[in-house]
Amino acid sequence: MGEFIMQNLALVALFVASGAMLLWPEISKLAGAGGAELGTLEATRLINQGPALVLDVRDEKEFAAGHLPKARHIPLRDLAGRLGEIAKFKDKPVIVTCKGGTRARAACRFLRKSGFTRVFQLKGGVAAWQQASLPLEK
Repeated sequence: MGEFIMQNLALVALFVASGAMLLWPEISKLAGAGGAELGTLEATRLINQGPALVLDVRDEKEFAAGHLPKARHIPLRDLAGRLGEIAKFKDKPVIVTCKGGTRARAACRFLRKSGFTRVFQLKGGVAAWQQASLPLEK
């Protein structure tokens, strides 16, 4: 077995790296990176219960193509400079969304570090919202 590993070191390294990449999303969830995730049903309930902010961190073109109803648009790259615009939501639910989850996860981490206490990521992003046949605004 050791001889096989030594002769195929590149393949073994590729195998280990691909396995780590597959497991990384689950590991980061367990480590608390980005905060809690909400499915579309839970997000809809939270939005309907009271004052909640839906924050879309996609770029302008993606946002213009369709976004969750009443979503506030602040691209991820501008979030640090525009934090004051959403400061009144520090103790209220903030549901962060993007296309699939990567940018939303980063935004959730930043918001938590900035003192926001109830930050949630929409699991699956806008794609999951569309798949659930929920309405989008343009």
